[in-house]
Amino acid sequence: MAQTGDMRVQLKLVLDAPADAVWAALKSPAVLAQVASPFFSFEPLSPRGLPRFWTAGEHPVAASVLWGTIPVGEQLIDIRFRERGDVRIIEDGGGPVAGALAIVTGWRHRMAVSAAPGGRSLYRDRLDISAGLLTPAVWLGAWVFWQWRAFQLSRLAPAWRTTS
Repeated sequence: MAQTGDMRVQLKLVLDAPADAVWAALKSPAVLAQVASPFFSFEPLSPRGLPRFWTAGEHPVAASVLWGTIPVGEQLIDIRFRERGDVRIIEDGGGPVAGALAIVTGWRHRMAVSAAPGGRSLYRDRLDISAGLLTPAVWLGAWVFWQWRAFQLSRLAPAWRTTS
């Protein structure tokens, strides 16, 4: 999968939870399920299932939309972790590989977390995506989904404060 895209979707949020709690949440496949629902759901393709927390490496999944009722293909979640000073970064360099999702030809997703004043977190989320001539339509769908992600992350973050 290509590492850069023709269009970009970005979020920049201050979440009401400490950076350590947000970092732990982002490393959880269960949180991915929460922020993606009901638009997307993911089922592991590996007999081992998904880890309790993301580990570096490849995690193949089958994706469905609308509460898991319509299969749309397979995606490879390829996790890498990095740090830049006090910023922790999760990068997914995988992307769609089969089915309707395979119209996406370029995918690079990065999420970054750092501390913000008042025990809160600065969360940045960036997706570079391309799909040839369909890029504008795919970008629009990704943009709408990223707004949902922002809503869900902001809604869920206060609970992470109490579980960290």
